[in-house]
Amino acid sequence: MVEFLTANFVPLMFGGLLVFLLSGFPVAFALSATGLFFGFIGMEIGLFPSNLFQALPLRVFGIMQNDTLLAIPFFTLMGIILERSRMAEDLLATVAQVFGPVRGGLAVAVILVGALLAATTGVVAAAVISMGLISLPIMLRYGYNRTIATGTITASGTLAQAIPPSLVLIVLADQLGRSVGDMYSGGLLPGLMLVGLYLLFIAGVAIVKPAWVPALPAEARVYNEPNGSSGHRSLLVLLLICAAAGYAWSQVHQSIINPMIGREMDAPGDEIVIMSLTVASFLALALAIVNSLFKLGLLSRLAGQVTFVLIPPLVLIFLVLGTIFLGIATPTEGGAMGALGALIMAGSRKRLSWPLLTQALENTTKLAIFVLFILIGSTAFSFTFNAADGHFWVEHLFAKLPGGQMGFLIVVNILVFILGMFIDFFEIAFIVIPLLAPVAEKMGIDLIWFGIIIAMNLQTSFLTPPFGFALFYLRSVAARNDYTDHVTKQRIPAVTTAQIYKGSIAFIILQLIMVAVVVLNPGLVTGSLEKATVVDDASVTDMLNNMQDLQQEEADPSAEGAAAPEGESQDGMPAPENEEEADPAKALEEAVKKAE
Repeated sequence: MVEFLTANFVPLMFGGLLVFLLSGFPVAFALSATGLFFGFIGMEIGLFPSNLFQALPLRVFGIMQNDTLLAIPFFTLMGIILERSRMAEDLLATVAQVFGPVRGGLAVAVILVGALLAATTGVVAAAVISMGLISLPIMLRYGYNRTIATGTITASGTLAQAIPPSLVLIVLADQLGRSVGDMYSGGLLPGLMLVGLYLLFIAGVAIVKPAWVPALPAEARVYNEPNGSSGHRSLLVLLLICAAAGYAWSQVHQSIINPMIGREMDAPGDEIVIMSLTVASFLALALAIVNSLFKLGLLSRLAGQVTFVLIPPLVLIFLVLGTIFLGIATPTEGGAMGALGALIMAGSRKRLSWPLLTQALENTTKLAIFVLFILIGSTAFSFTFNAADGHFWVEHLFAKLPGGQMGFLIVVNILVFILGMFIDFFEIAFIVIPLLAPVAEKMGIDLIWFGIIIAMNLQTSFLTPPFGFALFYLRSVAARNDYTDHVTKQRIPAVTTAQIYKGSIAFIILQLIMVAVVVLNPGLVTGSLEKATVVDDASVTDMLNNMQDLQQEEADPSAEGAAAPEGESQDGMPAPENEEEADPAKALEEAVKKAE
């Protein structure tokens, strides 16, 4: 029996964890129970020393002191404050007026607002529920196809997993041992490309099946000018002026910012984009404020409404991400600044109340505790798992896969996709990723790239039946019974669960396409990261020569200060015997060769 346990300890651990999970035991406590139970068994059979868990309390205190994880409650509080202050409602109503006159305009508005909510809230539940309550009745009122309407809402809500500042990226950065700022920088372009893919899909539907995505009727457009015009021309002119200002800033960004922060290298592309958008947004807000204060009448009602509703959250997003990308603030400090900005925005609209603040703090505390308990449980599990050399077992498990890196990535993505159908993304991040990360690193896979691939894959977990959380969130707010629309007075049939599930299929396929694109093009992620400084052979030779000259000067008796007598150190103490002479030049040369 002892030999059987010793030979199959790691597979039995996984089996025990599966039994705990299937029994309905909370995941955090299932992980802890499995780790402790099998740890004590291992000590009893002599597989582990009796002091196996001696360092566990220190690890738990280390988790509680982790500054990176502190960003989670800050960004969560920021998102809840903005969502409860009805920012989503204002954004949807305004953006729908901009794109409503074209076919598919409402769906485009939902996708764009979903991307904005993703960059401000970072919480899927808030985005899906908000858009389900606000936009779904409007889309059904004007005859949208139900699968397109429900699929657009659920998929747009899941953008909170891919677009920074995403809670998933924070957790993955912590588990992979990488910078949250690098993870944000790497995830920005793929996230925006996914938004573009959604928009292309809606455009294709509008061309092929225009009846599925009708335009907003004229009587539903509320920001028309007194002369009957829509006001889009004024909005376009304002957009062009701000775009020109943003482009002008992009040309002088390095010459202004680099001396301010003492940087000699070229500025990363994502930093230039974020700061250019920040300048353009500030200009639009300033022009709208001047126009409103002095009643100049230069902007249409639509342009003014779009500016005052859209620009403040955009400025908040750009300031948070901009300070992180510039290195001025850590992600934790950026999250704190974002939470403060959300409070200021809610207060400026007179929507900040004590009950709202209390509710937001309670929900933030619950989520933070949930994450920390899972992390503590996974730490207890990993203690026993690593003591049993489980990481070698996992490595051998993937070592014989055909295809090398690509084969590994394909299998991992299939595994994560299937697990996402049944368990939450936090649980996947804390259980599966620590097992796969060492294998990926040993295979030479960039862990930032690996993390973004996993994050894009985890996004599908919110849409895949039977436990797609975004589907449940929309089901909770969609009409379960037929009802009479209060505007058109027409009878609207209920939204069925089958329609919600069916609507997610097309967007799951789009997300998997985006995962494949990121797998095949790592430059989409790593291209925005700062490259390591490359030292050529000539530079190394010069450095070695300079060090040798310096050593000769120190050994010269005529130099200032006499050399120490043989067998005695400079401070008069006897020199240690049988010790190899340290050669800094040789050590540097060996380090450079290893790096190459």
